[in-house]
Amino acid sequence: MPPEFVLPNYVLRVFTLFEQFSDRLALVRGERKSTYGELIADVLRIAAGLRDAGIRPGGKVLIMAANCFDAPALQLALHLHGCRALWSAPITSRREIDQFASLADADAFVYDQTTELGRELAQSLAPMTVRTMAELFTDGSPYEISATPVPDSVLQTSGTTGDPKLVHHTQAFYEQILELAGAFVANGFPLLRHYSSSPLWLASGQITSFFNLFTGGVLFLTDTWSPEEFYRVVSTERITSTYVTPPMLYELLDHPSGEDVDCSSLFMLNVGAGPATPARLRQGIARFGPVLRIVYGLSEAVVVTAQPGLTEDSAHPERLASAGTAYGDVRLEIRDDDGKVLEPGQTGEVWVQSNLTFAGYLGKPELTAETLVDGWLRTRDLGYLDADGYLFLVDRVHDMIVTTRRNWAIFCRPIEDVLASHPAVRTAAVIGVPDPVVGEAVHAFVVTRSPVPEADLQQLVTNTLNEMWTPAAIDFVPELPLTRIAKVDKVALRNLYRELHPDQTGHDDAASRAGEAR
Repeated sequence: MPPEFVLPNYVLRVFTLFEQFSDRLALVRGERKSTYGELIADVLRIAAGLRDAGIRPGGKVLIMAANCFDAPALQLALHLHGCRALWSAPITSRREIDQFASLADADAFVYDQTTELGRELAQSLAPMTVRTMAELFTDGSPYEISATPVPDSVLQTSGTTGDPKLVHHTQAFYEQILELAGAFVANGFPLLRHYSSSPLWLASGQITSFFNLFTGGVLFLTDTWSPEEFYRVVSTERITSTYVTPPMLYELLDHPSGEDVDCSSLFMLNVGAGPATPARLRQGIARFGPVLRIVYGLSEAVVVTAQPGLTEDSAHPERLASAGTAYGDVRLEIRDDDGKVLEPGQTGEVWVQSNLTFAGYLGKPELTAETLVDGWLRTRDLGYLDADGYLFLVDRVHDMIVTTRRNWAIFCRPIEDVLASHPAVRTAAVIGVPDPVVGEAVHAFVVTRSPVPEADLQQLVTNTLNEMWTPAAIDFVPELPLTRIAKVDKVALRNLYRELHPDQTGHDDAASRAGEAR
């Protein structure tokens, strides 16, 4: 048998798990429900549909789907058939989709017929094999399991230029999720009822969906998210687990009826995809209890650290600002620019090693070589470890503010946390802007609950940090722009700065170009 073929496929391990609780509810989306036994049957029917469509083992299948009911079964069927699942994001621009499709070099296209972009793309990809997800549910001959090529997945992510990067995860990624799920069950944690608005084209959707299924929990899928819907579903379905970004958490905390809703079923409220301020986390603890779980990860290394059961520790109050400790098999190191490992307390770049780490960027060998070095992933995030292994993130490498004043580097995260600690402030974001004297100056965007003088916030930063970290100016805005995955969009903030201050952006062309490249 050629070395690129393996048996058993990890999906067979999944089937063995699912058969142990075949009568248990697995998936819920609206009125549709299925048990684990029915999920196995759906996977086999879709695999037969792939075969009957002429998609061979080892094929590369481009997928466009919302967070739909059949998406988990589709991926498991593709992997059972030994295929590469290439997940494209239906909310991105057509230009990005076309670039992704070109780089993916797919043999076939499968799409969710509810996605308008999917229907458009289906017409443009002819004569490639094209099927809707519904068309794969065939009643032909049963699927026969045999040796197949090693399955893998590719996720779409973008840099600040908007050009797609194809993040490649191998079977080892899913085997590690199986190991983590097994450890979760062995530790006696309760079965999860997970409410997910994270589709499978997101790394967070991959790990939360399959971790939940691999533990035998119930996965509640939705394409829509709002504070009202969240509180309704959590209270009526007795949801125990979910995942939100910091802006989504803030919406929950600011919702007027949130305090009146019974959320006592929550066991794990994961907060990730960006830093949440300690002030807001304190509010979250007061609202939901000790169920917040801070998670830090990237598309390239899906979970790096976690801090579950978040509480205010009087012995370590600073840990509300921490991303937690290494998760699962993760190894963490903080290194300087020369790759030297730094001591606890020293700030440098976060390097990660784990089976959850990606295998590279398809079609970009140079970028892969820059990012994966001797088995370690360079995250491009700056942070430090304390003596107990808690990770504190201070900035992205490319978001660090470089000032010639005392030749000192300024980090955005501490300033944002200080600004958000003011009772009149709902949220804040900081960027570096061109300055003719110091190279780059600190500039803040603030969303308030009630009016507050700019000078008061500047003085707060000066008193808490020092004058060098104080924003030179503050723009008060009704809301912060968010990316498509609900993270604060700093590229949009830089564009907004140029719109609001056209007379300031010409001071230093080089600094301006540096900001554009971030």
